[in-house]
Amino acid sequence: MGVFQASKCWPKEERYALTDQVRRSSRSVCANLSEAWAKRRYPKHFVSKLSDAHGEAEETLTWLTFAHQCGYLLSDAAGELISVYRQIIAGLVRMMNSPESWCLPDPLRLQP
Repeated sequence: MGVFQASKCWPKEERYALTDQVRRSSRSVCANLSEAWAKRRYPKHFVSKLSDAHGEAEETLTWLTFAHQCGYLLSDAAGELISVYRQIIAGLVRMMNSPESWCLPDPLRLQP
């Protein structure tokens, strides 16, 4: 929501370029994480969706950097959002590196 709020005052000429791109990628991080969570019974699917979320978070970082360099984001706001996305990326990488601690047991593999 921070990305959405920050992008509300960007120039109209950026509406279908930078503004749309950063909003889509930031929302996609959340959507892919939700999908990953729903698929946590299957470690490979879980990691695949986390990887998609990671890619979208990296894309969001790129758009935020452009917004800052174009003067649409002040240094403080840019620094805060970039810091949040770096934390998100670090968390996603940790989750991908140890999916077993996040995934549910597969009920088909459980023996009574």
